[in-house]
Amino acid sequence: MTLLIGIILSYLIGSIPTGYVIGKVVKNADIRQCGSGNVGATNVFRSVGKRWGILVLLIDALKGLIAVICISLLCKSELIDMRYLQGLYGIAAVCGHSWTIFLKFKGGKGVATTCGVILALFPKALGLSLLVFILVFALTRYVSLGSMLAALLFPVHLWFFYRHQEGFFTFLLFSFLMIAFIIYRHRSNITRLFNGNENKIVFRK
Repeated sequence: MTLLIGIILSYLIGSIPTGYVIGKVVKNADIRQCGSGNVGATNVFRSVGKRWGILVLLIDALKGLIAVICISLLCKSELIDMRYLQGLYGIAAVCGHSWTIFLKFKGGKGVATTCGVILALFPKALGLSLLVFILVFALTRYVSLGSMLAALLFPVHLWFFYRHQEGFFTFLLFSFLMIAFIIYRHRSNITRLFNGNENKIVFRK
């Protein structure tokens, strides 16, 4: 029962539609009707404002952190080791963000919340992945491309720092599932990248 409560709480925390709320409060607009229609930080950045997009990014990442650190302490389970429990609650939070109950199960792509989860579990590997993202984004201005390439290289970074840690291969499997999830959530972006009409982030006109 405690395990189920933890999963539900993590899902609900992840489900908080930060981008939608910010769009309503700041511009009285439904972010789903603006730009790409996505409720994530990138669309808020473009459609509402740069500082609001950054705020959404930070809060969405915080949702993953809360699920891993706080919910795992509140809802401990004797059935699962703490490390795996944290991963399970983190996955629940990412699912909540991506399929939020508050917006008819339609949400963001899950990258920011996934980063929050990874920050709590594998901070060193996340650091290298963020460097990949920054480099790709600086060269192309494509957030989607940077996110996907950072995700694809994450297992390498995980191996580099954590290969001697107990349960490493379970975590490696988790990273492959994460890659598949992020690529799946970016399938429309992949189509636009191939067609040459993917949206770029431009800081000045």
